[in-house]
Amino acid sequence: MTIEQEKGKKLKVAWGITGAGDKIADFIEVMKEVKKEYEATVDIHVFVSKAAETVLKFYNLENALRANFEKVQVEINANAPFLAAWMQIRRYEFLLIAPATSNSVAKIVNGIGDTMLTNAAIMSLKAFVPVYLAPVDYKEGVVYTKLPNGKEMKLRVRKEEAEQVNKLKQTEDVHVLEDPREIAEIFKKWFGNN
Repeated sequence: MTIEQEKGKKLKVAWGITGAGDKIADFIEVMKEVKKEYEATVDIHVFVSKAAETVLKFYNLENALRANFEKVQVEINANAPFLAAWMQIRRYEFLLIAPATSNSVAKIVNGIGDTMLTNAAIMSLKAFVPVYLAPVDYKEGVVYTKLPNGKEMKLRVRKEEAEQVNKLKQTEDVHVLEDPREIAEIFKKWFGNN
């Protein structure tokens, strides 16, 4: 039991959303379910990258996100909101970035913290705070993603993107997720059954 739990305070999780459209609706649905299940004990604060703000609007999901999560902050720059510092002082139990673009994955693997979420991930790892990432370009091959109009689009996940994910898997304190449904298991591991 943590000090916060002993004091009756809710624990907090930072959820970062990058500008990936693939499965974004699925991630939001899973997070709504998790929020509902752990409502009494865990607060989920949402941090949206600049690119994600555009993608959420494109997919008509911005209002649904804001309607279901009280604390939603949009990136201004790499240090605003100051998520990197908040992760280092352990305001949050862990950082979840879902979905994660191949750009964000490559930056984290290579230590480039020039966005709010990549900076927060790198600073979390330096402070021994776990980071969970759900890369959309998980493995090499052809994938189909759903567009806002419901049509499917065929995309290629290149060898280069898959290699970055494999490097990410080897990074200490980084946990890579393949499917949005794995998020519920993370919360169960951290916070038990509710």
